[in-house]
Amino acid sequence: MTAADFLPLLALFVVGYLCGTIPFGLLLARIGGHGDIRKIGSGNIGATNVLRTGNKSLAAATLLGDLLKGTVPVLVGHHFAGDAGAMAGGAGAFLGHLFPVWLGFKGGKGVATYIGVLLGLAPVGVLVFAVAWLLVAYLTRYSSAAALTATVAVPVAYALLGFSHFAIFVSVLSAIVWIKHEANIRRLLSGSESRIGAKG
Repeated sequence: MTAADFLPLLALFVVGYLCGTIPFGLLLARIGGHGDIRKIGSGNIGATNVLRTGNKSLAAATLLGDLLKGTVPVLVGHHFAGDAGAMAGGAGAFLGHLFPVWLGFKGGKGVATYIGVLLGLAPVGVLVFAVAWLLVAYLTRYSSAAALTATVAVPVAYALLGFSHFAIFVSVLSAIVWIKHEANIRRLLSGSESRIGAKG
């Protein structure tokens, strides 16, 4: 790959990263009068923690924002540089959400933005994710276990469906999601993870 090929991909990665750093949960919680979302619940800036404010509308808006900031850079990247550009934009958005420079590189866990990236790359991935999540959530009542299982199912499905280049790329994103869920994994193993619908 020459510099002429690399520079557009780098530019798309940077644009994606900047999109990914938009902290929708933090901004919407403040606009909604709930202060700094990082000071309640898990301290996370994602939709799950926003939901702990009791405002379902703000949580839904956060989810949508975190999802779209993964999808838009992928679509823009694909428009300018095909699949390589799509992956560059998606990687930037995903990492921007996890490690936003404006928040000291302390962002969310990436699941919503991960789904947004899938939507832009090959929407069938979102369907696979949803089916896997619903099945595991129904069987275990653990949201984290459902999400982690779904991130394994998606790259496997992409590989089986012929999206081999996307499968490799998404496998890397999935591995990062697992790393960001280290605390959840420890609680799952110890049996102390909260179940869906459990009272605090």
